Amino acid sequence: MNINQIDTRHGTANQHSFSHGNCLPYTGVPFGMNYFGVQTTDQKGSWWFHPEDRTFQGYRLTHQPSPWMGDFSHLLLTPVSGINEKRSTFDIQSSYRPEQSTFSPAQIEIEQLRYNIKSSLIPSMYGGILTINYQQKQNGLVLTLPGRYQIKQLNDSAVSCQIINFSGSEDKNFTFYFVLQFDEPFVLPLESVEGKDGSVLLSFGDIKKQTARMGTSFISEDQALLNLKREEQFTSHTYLKSSTSEWQSYFDRVQVEHTDSKHTETFYHNLYRMFLFPQTFYEIDATNEKIHYDTLNKEIKKGSLYTNNGFWDTYKTVYPFYSLIAQEKYVDMLEGFLNSFDETGFLPKWLSPDERGLMPGTLIDAVIADAAVKGIAEHLMERFLEAMKKAATIQSENSNYGRQGTYDYLEYGYVPSNHHESVNHTLDYAYSDFCISQVAGTLNKQEDKKLYQKQSLNYKNIFDSETGFMRAKDKKGAFREHFSDIRWGQDYAEGSTWQSSFAVYQDFAGLIDQYGSPKKFEKKIIELCNQAPNFNVDGYGFEIHEMSEMAALEFGQLAISNQPSFHYPFLFSYIGKPEMAKPLLKQLMTQTFDASPTGYPGDEDNGSMAGWYIFNSLGFYPVTPGSGEYVIGMPLVKKAVLTLSNGKELIIKAEPNLPQQQFIHQTKLNGELHEPLFFNHHDLMDGGEIDFQLGIVPNPKDISNDSLPYSLSKKK
Repeated sequence: MNINQIDTRHGTANQHSFSHGNCLPYTGVPFGMNYFGVQTTDQKGSWWFHPEDRTFQGYRLTHQPSPWMGDFSHLLLTPVSGINEKRSTFDIQSSYRPEQSTFSPAQIEIEQLRYNIKSSLIPSMYGGILTINYQQKQNGLVLTLPGRYQIKQLNDSAVSCQIINFSGSEDKNFTFYFVLQFDEPFVLPLESVEGKDGSVLLSFGDIKKQTARMGTSFISEDQALLNLKREEQFTSHTYLKSSTSEWQSYFDRVQVEHTDSKHTETFYHNLYRMFLFPQTFYEIDATNEKIHYDTLNKEIKKGSLYTNNGFWDTYKTVYPFYSLIAQEKYVDMLEGFLNSFDETGFLPKWLSPDERGLMPGTLIDAVIADAAVKGIAEHLMERFLEAMKKAATIQSENSNYGRQGTYDYLEYGYVPSNHHESVNHTLDYAYSDFCISQVAGTLNKQEDKKLYQKQSLNYKNIFDSETGFMRAKDKKGAFREHFSDIRWGQDYAEGSTWQSSFAVYQDFAGLIDQYGSPKKFEKKIIELCNQAPNFNVDGYGFEIHEMSEMAALEFGQLAISNQPSFHYPFLFSYIGKPEMAKPLLKQLMTQTFDASPTGYPGDEDNGSMAGWYIFNSLGFYPVTPGSGEYVIGMPLVKKAVLTLSNGKELIIKAEPNLPQQQFIHQTKLNGELHEPLFFNHHDLMDGGEIDFQLGIVPNPKDISNDSLPYSLSKKK
């Protein structure tokens, strides 16, 4: 699909969608350092855009990974006509028609009806170009500058600005540098201005057209000027061609056909979302070396760095997808994450702009292990293993970093209930221990492999065989009293025990054994699906949006609206009954994505939910990152061609693929019948062809143990 056909607002059609994670429509380049969006309101904090608003307050330069995290180093650019002493966003806003505007990954075009101004903004990695066509007199541009700022005039047609605003940072003077170079000069000189939460009017007189080129930096004003200088000869056409080309290079790697064009539209919107995060946080100096700002030590350092990523969400889908089609970027990101470790002493968990310490676990471990078993960035794995082991053995004095309750976990074999969200911490640490063992295995570190493989079974220490759930224990080994299986929070992160108890990616065979038999496990996951989506708010004290989003869907406790449940449909494959998942997967894709008025069933979160749709549309899903396997699901595509990172092509065919085809009759890989319920990464990277023959009734088969997807107890 041509990138210009993508509307970044797809999936944000009503007020409900406004609460959905980071689904704001961003324009930039893939993994850009900056993004731009349309601000329609300043009355809702981080929720500054809504697709049904018809007010335009300006182009927002943003670094917001999601409304839940908040923005940093942001500002607003608003073209205006007529001199107005009042310059608040309310005073200068204009009506506009969103349906007549352009919202694409590479460009925004707006007509401000109040001023009869037509403008276009095209970003680049470190800057961009704003073209403004005026129709009235006394024309200008208002810069709205939240937080502390300083602005000065460099010459008769250029200004430099510094702003300090952030939701959280180790450096309380964390500064963003912004330079604007105009084609037409100012008619009124601008004195150096310092202030807080203010605005500045740049006046151009009665000109009819103005072009502003931007240079930005987290390093210095000189670096911002250098970033600008590298693009100073670019025209709007050059910027657009370059930005479009960057997006198209990623879109061309995945070409799909569907029976229903709605599916294609949803697919490519999700593909666009997958290449927004993490964001680039390094720049190129005068000697063409990568440099970045270390916010903890307040120093400029060499090398890559990335920000705006929560690994609790993205390890499940985003990085496994990069491992197929964007390995070169994956390696650069891993180098950046290792730089984060070198500078802070711990691997990152939630970066924005630096460590925020949110969510349980240290699930970057899965990102590393997945790369290790796939032979990606092998030169980094010795250092990564030491970094992973540090978090597993040393508890930081700053709770933002590393594991929480590390020493208790090592002593008791679980995180006790005096720690918040202790069940999820325990499960995530056990899975991370598996990931450490996988990396150690690739390095032939047998002692480490055995130790962490053993610790990866610690999930058993909190399993309650009486209820069939994972439950919080105190230090004496007693389960928390007054248990409710629908109570969210307290011991669980963004869910109840229903959404948390099956996060045993490393050992589903062992989990099934805890239930006593595959039949009892099957009964439990059927119960999970075939009940009302009820919840209890006692753990939080109020209804959080994840509860609302689960309740909005009639899919039982299978809360596909949030990341912990992403693998739930595939649990049936681990008991050798994949046919039970096929209709469920197809309904989840068509009813909670395609047919949803929002485009998403819940929080999109840094491309993670978009990645769930992408993988499942293609017909396979990475249930256990770090295993090198993708469990076969239910394809929605009619045909897909993936250009893999090694240059080979993987062709996927699924026919006939109409609504009534709810099952896979048989699967062939390169013309041979494929019996396993999963694909191996290395087999996919060899390229070739996958043929799914679909059917309207299930075709259950006798499944051998070797055909089941990864489980530690089977393959250790």
